[in-house]
Amino acid sequence: MSCTSSTTSLCGTLETGTGRQRGGSPVSGGSGKQATSVINGIEADVVTLALAYDVDAIAERGRIDKNWIKRLPDNSAPYTSTIVFLVRKGNPKQIHDWNDLVKPGVSVITPNPKSSGGARWNYLAAWGYALHHNNGDQAKAQEFVKALYKNVEVLDSGARGATNTFVERGIGDVLIAWENEALLATNELGKDKFEIVTPSESILAEPTVSVVDKVVDKKGTKAVAEAYLKYLYSPEGQEIAAKNFYRPRDPAVAKKYDSVFPKLKLFTIDDEFGGWTKAQKDHFSNGGTFDQISKR
Repeated sequence: MSCTSSTTSLCGTLETGTGRQRGGSPVSGGSGKQATSVINGIEADVVTLALAYDVDAIAERGRIDKNWIKRLPDNSAPYTSTIVFLVRKGNPKQIHDWNDLVKPGVSVITPNPKSSGGARWNYLAAWGYALHHNNGDQAKAQEFVKALYKNVEVLDSGARGATNTFVERGIGDVLIAWENEALLATNELGKDKFEIVTPSESILAEPTVSVVDKVVDKKGTKAVAEAYLKYLYSPEGQEIAAKNFYRPRDPAVAKKYDSVFPKLKLFTIDDEFGGWTKAQKDHFSNGGTFDQISKR
């Protein structure tokens, strides 16, 4: 199984919990790197990646059916997350919402969205917030996001590196992170060191899953791979996702974890950005908005 760095712990737990083996331990790493590995021939039976765009890239090379996103409920995203802030205990810089990240003297840590799939969600969450607070003005949203990235002290290549920079190296006032990563950090490293700030609104992050058709057809493992993915939607699978700090889709399971996941206004990539293909072209392609705001 091929997993992004942000879903590694979940993949491992599911591997153990289901009792289903699909040819070895989960292979983890950044979403784009994992997609490239699968394109280049790594024999993963299933993928769980941060972006639907990365699964589409594999499908374009013929290794996954192009209709993959419709094969499972909720556009093949069995659980969700969102983008939050991890701050140091006591929140010394008084960071409460996205607008606080552009204030002078605030040191922000976030990965580079050109190299990190997870970081693209961070970027688009900030952009969406700015749009909503500027009457949909794209130019003003770009100004806001440019100001935010001017406050970024270290732009790591991946989400795990950014977390290490903030947590282990002690750099920065705030880490923009997936909610599951932030909850994992506070639970593993101590709530006496860090706290989570949930902004007023953020993006609905939807990590997606798919069978790798070329591999399972070749190996004869299609039935077990499909059963594994369907298990993710079962009450037991949803419980495992919630215990690994992903927001479950199942309403009954979600209700049990109300105290873990604060309510906030969530917007989607389809509604605000026209889907991943358009968002990638507009914001993260060569010459896109990220390149434009990165010019010093």
